Amino acid sequence: MIKICIWRRVECVHETPLCTFRGEKVATLFDTPGSHIPRPPREVTSGVVHLPDWLPLEQQAALVTEARDLARTVAGTPLAMVRPQLHRGQMSVHMLSLGQHWATNPYRYVRQVDGVRVPPIPDSFHTLAACALEEVAGLSPSLAAWSGKYRADAALVNYYAPDSTMGMHQDINEVSTAPVISLSIGDTGMFRMGNTENRNRPWVDIPLLSGDLIVFGGAHRRAFHGVPKIERHTAPSGCGLTEGRINITIRQVGL
Repeated sequence: MIKICIWRRVECVHETPLCTFRGEKVATLFDTPGSHIPRPPREVTSGVVHLPDWLPLEQQAALVTEARDLARTVAGTPLAMVRPQLHRGQMSVHMLSLGQHWATNPYRYVRQVDGVRVPPIPDSFHTLAACALEEVAGLSPSLAAWSGKYRADAALVNYYAPDSTMGMHQDINEVSTAPVISLSIGDTGMFRMGNTENRNRPWVDIPLLSGDLIVFGGAHRRAFHGVPKIERHTAPSGCGLTEGRINITIRQVGL
């Protein structure tokens, strides 16, 4: 198993540790002895940008700690980090809502549940979103318009146990067409970006390693997408997780 080395070429102007990008070495199950697999930042398809090794391990671990602390504040309340119950069954992913809560009956965003207010989005998440959009602006014309204008008002912290998956679905409950920002920490997850018509092909599969960022908007903002598989035992030492995967997604719900 070899290591992939990607050197960051863009730095965000925001003066915060979250925006300090450095070269990172990443080990992955997809490697083969003697091979070097390049993972450059790229627009995978229109409006979908993948930034590999975007966040250093130290900042990944800090976000995991912050997410755990936030989950503790709502433990035992209607906003506890649990596996949501949908019309077709219970999800395998645990979800924590910030800013606004994604209610499932009916599907909508709310700011409180049974009198308990949703915790606010932490400053670190706002910084993450601003830095992400500043960097993807140079890779995707359809995302560039949101750099400096994005107003995050809802976020999810999703925890995938090693056997968890996320079925193909659309994010269609937001009024705004602002892009979705998604950061992966822990075990490698296979992210599947589909089409806007149905859950079938065509789609593209993108392995998301710990620290990888994906931003999707533009023509693919309403596309079906999901996570069909988690690669066990791929979380790097020092990321804050020993198994499973955390996915932080940030959205602008309102106009």
